[in-house]
Amino acid sequence: MRYLAALLLTVFFAGSALAGQCPSLVSQIDQQLQSAQLDSETEASIRALRDQGESLHNQGKHSESVKVLREALDKLDTMS
Repeated sequence: MRYLAALLLTVFFAGSALAGQCPSLVSQIDQQLQSAQLDSETEASIRALRDQGESLHNQGKHSESVKVLREALDKLDTMS
């Protein structure tokens, strides 16, 4: 029973940590987009990923949101 309780607490706190990470990633993407020199197609692609990540966050799908937002940041980093 203790193991189950420990597992549930771990899952709960991991979800909470990811939930807090999403808004900071969105903010980071927004800041980098302001100064990045990108062609319109690349910028649209990154903005679409950003919007998708924010939508996933709002739906409570935080691990998926973080994955999509990190993809957008990786794309920004390689293009900048």
